[in-house]
Amino acid sequence: MKKIPLIILTGPTAVGKTELSINLAKSLDADIISADSMQIYEYMDIGSAKVTKEEMNGVTHYLIDEVKPNYAFSVSEFQSRANKYIEKIHQEGKNVLVTGGTGLYLNSLIYNMDFAKSDANNELRDKLQQELKENGIDYMHQKLKELDSDAADRIHKNNTKRVIRALEVCLSGEKMNDFSNDLRFNEKYEPIIIVLNREREHLYERINKRVDIMMDCGLIDEVKNLLSMGYTKDMISMQGIGYKEIIKYLDGEYTLDEAVEIIKRDSRRYAKRQLTWFRRYKDAKWFNLDEYSDKKELEKEVNNYIEKRLQLV
Repeated sequence: MKKIPLIILTGPTAVGKTELSINLAKSLDADIISADSMQIYEYMDIGSAKVTKEEMNGVTHYLIDEVKPNYAFSVSEFQSRANKYIEKIHQEGKNVLVTGGTGLYLNSLIYNMDFAKSDANNELRDKLQQELKENGIDYMHQKLKELDSDAADRIHKNNTKRVIRALEVCLSGEKMNDFSNDLRFNEKYEPIIIVLNREREHLYERINKRVDIMMDCGLIDEVKNLLSMGYTKDMISMQGIGYKEIIKYLDGEYTLDEAVEIIKRDSRRYAKRQLTWFRRYKDAKWFNLDEYSDKKELEKEVNNYIEKRLQLV
């Protein structure tokens, strides 16, 4: 069976994926599947730097505004929904462009991960519950951070059930953050991976500026609105960077300046972890955006690389 080409455009937060993804989708006749763990939620627009309808410029996007913020969206559900959308797009004779920076989401498509194996692992769950009793939630949350820092960022340590569930998934079957030789490629897809990057100083400047823009665009009001709708700080969605800090500001735990600085700091740290993750994709093609003064030149080179790879599938 011929593999479906999976064009993946990724990179750290604030690197500049959105504009390029739209232009590539138009030139390659592709629909876009978002691989962003925050843009999946409705009403969470500013803090997630969600692509706007205007920016989409007529390109069809999937897995944007897919669920409400109280929905406990998982990697396995992303995999399931993304697989259906990929098949739909392929059947329509179009190319598939996956864009976003959530590493686990990308892995769930690139590699052959069977999440069903972990759905009913009662023995492991009992072991983790015992470990929780003996060592406490701080220990368990740190353990999750070491296995899956992305999930640890999203899940509040007091949400014990979610912490245990995330550990269960990480430790069952094929580990989601495992890049060892035991991790087999998904036989259905032919991944064409492009990683965008910038010089660290410039990337961090862009991250800081993005946070300032979020504040100017009304991030505080967005969080207030979410809270007024009944969404609470313990939900996975509300643990995203930008949201949990503003909630702590509203609760009086941080000053506004402290909240903003922590959002910037944690966003920079997240970008660093993302880059470490992406470097493990051995066949990825990297593009340093700071080496291109002309966006059209960058777009042309990325497009040419993809076209050549598509001819080999």
